[in-house]
Amino acid sequence: MSAEDGADAVPVNLPGCTLLPGLIDCHVHLPDEQADQESAAYQTLTALPAMRALLANGFTTVRDLGSARQPLNVALRRAVAEGLVQGPRILAAPNIISPRGGHGDKAPQLSERYGTRIGTVADGVEEIRRQVRDQVGQGADWIKYAGSGGFSSPSDAPDALAYAQDETDALVEAARDAGLPCAAHAFPDESVLRAVRAGVRSVEHGSLATVETLALMARHGVFLVPTLYAAVRMLEQLEQEGSGAGPAGPGLRGLAGEVREGMVRQIGSAVPIAFGTDAGMFPHHENWREFPTLVAHGMTSLRALRAATAVAAELLELPDAGALAPGRAADLVAVDGDPFADIAAMGRVSLVMRQGRIVHRTRPGTAS
Repeated sequence: MSAEDGADAVPVNLPGCTLLPGLIDCHVHLPDEQADQESAAYQTLTALPAMRALLANGFTTVRDLGSARQPLNVALRRAVAEGLVQGPRILAAPNIISPRGGHGDKAPQLSERYGTRIGTVADGVEEIRRQVRDQVGQGADWIKYAGSGGFSSPSDAPDALAYAQDETDALVEAARDAGLPCAAHAFPDESVLRAVRAGVRSVEHGSLATVETLALMARHGVFLVPTLYAAVRMLEQLEQEGSGAGPAGPGLRGLAGEVREGMVRQIGSAVPIAFGTDAGMFPHHENWREFPTLVAHGMTSLRALRAATAVAAELLELPDAGALAPGRAADLVAVDGDPFADIAAMGRVSLVMRQGRIVHRTRPGTAS
């Protein structure tokens, strides 16, 4: 249903609210990654509360960037499209392609002990091409790969490099040949550079990218999805724990200052920033907190709202999303208050409409 379909329309009164296009989160993980050794059926079911929470926060479209091994998000995408379950529209990268021992190699100890791997791993140009083609065959909308280590990696640190330039080039080329864009999980500057040279469409995280590399991204039209709230949350957890133990891992501790500086550098750059949160690494109902986190690091409220609407729709190539206009999808969200003056209003969702139907509603002043 589009915004111009109004034969059965009924008025809805929302005093004191601001009406916005349906929000878009470009970086989520719907199935619980902590359940990646459970059955596929159980892992899939863990996504249902997450989908409800995201929808209640006003996110009518999400890009799920992969589970540990099976293409569960592709099945979820179909279930939503067919009306079997209620949730946001899903664009899916089935899994994160990673080198052995890299960020996407989720449980390397199982390989050592039992010869079983949890994750989608590939080394060398030919093996990487095969994995991309497998993802295509599974119904991928996007291809995601690990260009570096990560905050929660079991084996490598966030500043560790993963694929070499020839491997990165082969991966992006194989995706391009299939008509699919690539998202690069990348923290250190060199991994971001390799991704840009190869022709990715988006860089995820990118906290350690330099001013020069961010400028190169802007010139090449490469989008950045910085996921600031997830990073800030992990840094705060490290500071509170004092030991470095926990989901962020000890590898982040020595980089804390650089990561904090990098986040400010990202917001001050001209790179197109699309809203994405890494929800799933923290409770999904907190994903709206990316808005005040972006603003706290120097982004205007207008730019933050555009990041989750028009810019996100451009990144995901969704011409029916990102704006309130005739012919666009009838995905709407109303928030209690004025988010242009008080970005915290994004945590006070009063109404969510998905495809012209109200899927969530609270009285203004009661939303959390």
